[in-house]
Amino acid sequence: MPKVLVTGGAGFIGSNVVDGYINQGWDVVVIDNLSSGNKEQINPEASFYRMSVLDENVRDVFAKEKFDLVNHHAAQINVRTSVNEPIFDARENVLGSLNLLEICKAFGVKNFIFISSGGAIYGEPSNLPVKETYAKSPLSPYGINKLTVEFYLYFYKKVSGLNYVSLRYANIYGPRQDPLGEAGVVAIFSNAMLNEKKPTIFGDGKQTRDYVYVNDVVEANLLASQEIERLNNKKTASFDDLTYNIGMGEEESVNSLYQKLAHIAEFNQPPLYSNPREGEVKRICLDSSKAKKELGWEAKTALEEGLKKTVEWVLTKI
Repeated sequence: MPKVLVTGGAGFIGSNVVDGYINQGWDVVVIDNLSSGNKEQINPEASFYRMSVLDENVRDVFAKEKFDLVNHHAAQINVRTSVNEPIFDARENVLGSLNLLEICKAFGVKNFIFISSGGAIYGEPSNLPVKETYAKSPLSPYGINKLTVEFYLYFYKKVSGLNYVSLRYANIYGPRQDPLGEAGVVAIFSNAMLNEKKPTIFGDGKQTRDYVYVNDVVEANLLASQEIERLNNKKTASFDDLTYNIGMGEEESVNSLYQKLAHIAEFNQPPLYSNPREGEVKRICLDSSKAKKELGWEAKTALEEGLKKTVEWVLTKI
């Protein structure tokens, strides 16, 4: 059976992706430093190494396990942290990714899936939903560093023959999202409402996002894993050719999201409002028609259905 390394496999999205691979019969290895992940979320059928992707010992894992594919979910994911600590963000998100790419080169690993950001690299698009080829104008170090790694991936493809796919995620939500973290508005709002506390909206709440349920994202990863060699055999003229937006293609304001969650959670109080956060875009949603055409992927879970499942999961953690 093929063997995949999932970095960040103890995290919200990564652990769900691990489950998806195992359900399809893959042999799965997880690397996670547990800075934000939870060991209890790792599927017991996966092998686990507690370490950072920056650790020298990662080379030993590659030497022992002999991977067919690397799925790189490990990252510093907080936009506000990147604004306040840009050097830390660059070290984790750029140098961590480069360390993996160099190790892949050294050990002959030819397939790599990178998790990029469709919500942070395009800046403030004038046309929505935004396509992969739209001009890139990231407003945060987080977005800058995700885009930087995409350029590196294209370099490694041209110089070392690396097969890669970059998945530009919209806002992902669902079970295992940290309700006590600083990122992940659906879980944070749900947790506050279920505890009879008013959630805080930063800004006026009119800012929009594109919300995708985590199970749909797992399917995108599995399809990319199956198709990666075929996709890399097509003629590529730029790094955008191997990037795929993963979104619903629908704008949802934070105010509207609040109302939907309040209805599900039977919460009847208005939100608190606070100052907007630096580095966050005002409007974004992604055109994922390329993923549908080339990967056979499209989001299937309606927002209300996914929100209900997420609220039910958060309720089990209270």
